[in-house]
Amino acid sequence: MSRNPIVAVLHAHVLPSDELMAPVASRAEVRYTGKAGLSDALDGADVLFLYDFLTDAVPGAWHAAGSLQWLHIAAAGVDPVMFPEARDSDVTITNSRGVFDGAIAEYVLAQILSFAKDLPGSLRLQQSHTWQHRESERIAGRTALIVGTGPIGRAIARLLRAAGMKVSGSGRTARDADPDFGTVTATENLPEQLAVADYVIAVAPLTEQTRHLFRDTTFAAMKPGARFINVGRGELVRTDDLVTALRAGTIAGAALDVFDTEPLPADHPLWDMPNVSITPHNSGDFAGWRDDLVTVFTDNFERWVTGYPLENVVDKHLGYVPSR
Repeated sequence: MSRNPIVAVLHAHVLPSDELMAPVASRAEVRYTGKAGLSDALDGADVLFLYDFLTDAVPGAWHAAGSLQWLHIAAAGVDPVMFPEARDSDVTITNSRGVFDGAIAEYVLAQILSFAKDLPGSLRLQQSHTWQHRESERIAGRTALIVGTGPIGRAIARLLRAAGMKVSGSGRTARDADPDFGTVTATENLPEQLAVADYVIAVAPLTEQTRHLFRDTTFAAMKPGARFINVGRGELVRTDDLVTALRAGTIAGAALDVFDTEPLPADHPLWDMPNVSITPHNSGDFAGWRDDLVTVFTDNFERWVTGYPLENVVDKHLGYVPSR
């Protein structure tokens, strides 16, 4: 390239730090923009860094992306940029795979322990100054089915195994003797695996095949005492069906970090269900996560300007980065 490349950076309320972006700014023209200015920033840009990883602005501005070669999203999920024009283009898409794995695994273990030890119940008793002896469940020996076998699912599997749980996976292709999951069952055989799992953890990417994977029939296939944990995408679940299953006792509880509508409306019935734990899409947000996301981009930018293959390249047909 005879000129310095142009990098458009879409941000929301928080900008990446100048110090962390210095390796890019020293070698490129950097255009910071909010949602309203994305089209102008994309005009002539070679690279788009979606620091605002929840944005819905890219499809509407894509008409200005005629010079774009590479799009990087500061997230593991890439569904915000899997619209037809991007899929069909020659633009390379990369994600921030690897940043959130350990933190989300810890979140899942925390939610499992909270269910087993009934920590919300203990807090309610404490708040009412009630001394009430109770017994709790063990998690050692319990069965966990992880639906989604990418890096985050693998980190969850390793941590739950270390805690003594029996772990298996559900993914696109079946296999035995997996180093983290042991057995991985193909998605079409999911119902038979649900029938024996004490905890079902959804961490699959959002694709046309996984949208509303968890619905009335899926919940009906689960054990009555099973708990459901979603750290993947809200659209993996048909929320009304989940509410119905919880009310009917079809499943025993749910821990939900993601929702099909975010923020979750204040009048939504999930808020008041005693067997539901709600967090605001922050299962992977540890102290320093925003800086780590910038570093993933700047490291990949160095590869891009020096002609090395990019890391974390998304298969636009599959909708995620294939496992190594």
